[in-house]
Amino acid sequence: MKEHNRESRYSRQERFAPFGVEGQAKLGSSHVLIVGAGALGSAVAETMVRAGVGWITIVDRDYVEWSNLQRQQLFTEQDAENHLPKAEAAKLRLKSINSEVEIEAHVMDVRAEELEELARDCDLIMDATDNFDTRLIINDISQKQNTPWIYGGCVGSAGMTYTFLPGHTPCLHCLLGTVPLGGDTCDTTGILPQAVQMVVAHQSMEAMKFLAGHRDTLRMNLLSFDLWRNESFEMKLDQARKSDCPSCGTHPVYPFLSSVNSTKSEVLCGRDTVQIRPARRMELDLKLLADRLTRLAEGKTALNPYMVIFQMSRCRIVFFADGRALIHGTSDLMEAKSLYHRYLG
Repeated sequence: MKEHNRESRYSRQERFAPFGVEGQAKLGSSHVLIVGAGALGSAVAETMVRAGVGWITIVDRDYVEWSNLQRQQLFTEQDAENHLPKAEAAKLRLKSINSEVEIEAHVMDVRAEELEELARDCDLIMDATDNFDTRLIINDISQKQNTPWIYGGCVGSAGMTYTFLPGHTPCLHCLLGTVPLGGDTCDTTGILPQAVQMVVAHQSMEAMKFLAGHRDTLRMNLLSFDLWRNESFEMKLDQARKSDCPSCGTHPVYPFLSSVNSTKSEVLCGRDTVQIRPARRMELDLKLLADRLTRLAEGKTALNPYMVIFQMSRCRIVFFADGRALIHGTSDLMEAKSLYHRYLG
């Protein structure tokens, strides 16, 4: 790449006086962890990579499906046909957008232990998850490691975002039961891509301000909007911080980092799918597993470098190298566990 091209790449950001060359330099030396590579995560990642954040870590447990293509902007039909893990597909696309950014991809369902390790060296955590349990783990890690995180959620035509600053704002645990941060999902209610883009715009703008060192310009209120109804409002949360909060109070115990609160099996809301994950990470030989399943002649087996897909008459099981599996076609935990152990042992 020619030197003048490298210098001009971020010139339009640098010409914005409040940001400037100094802000760009800080951005280039920053590390952002993005938890989730779906609609929000893929768009946040692209914005951060195009802006020139120096190091991006993306973690996601799922793979690309056709229903993702309506709003998850990094992925292609080829990714869906190949059942590429979202984190890996995102990395491939992002490297073609900006080869100067270090991009690290992890295909895993993060629990507290993995997420603590991934967040250890990062400056900011971007929430792009699809479940509230993971957000509570992010929240406790944020408080324990004194790392800010930016919440983002959207469903239907509505969205919400808030920037959590340890020691300055209430944490997510403080807001439980006070602010409606959970509820419907895009799998049950649907989602319009414009709502995704609006949340991403606010999340990534907050990230740019923070990473460039302009904390005084951060939005300190929770923002909520509904594009279909042409509604938006902000909620002040100054008084919501609780001194006895077990996550951020005077004597924190970080309850959601405990293995007691780490789910091993769960129904993925609205997807008629159960995720099974082993108590300990495994290292499956996917080729051997595919060969064994093929010999059973009970279904069709497909293999790629990241997973084995076993399609039966009613259910489809996707096995990952770490021993995790997605059982599609059922929301019955007992049935899903039975299938898992039947084919994996």
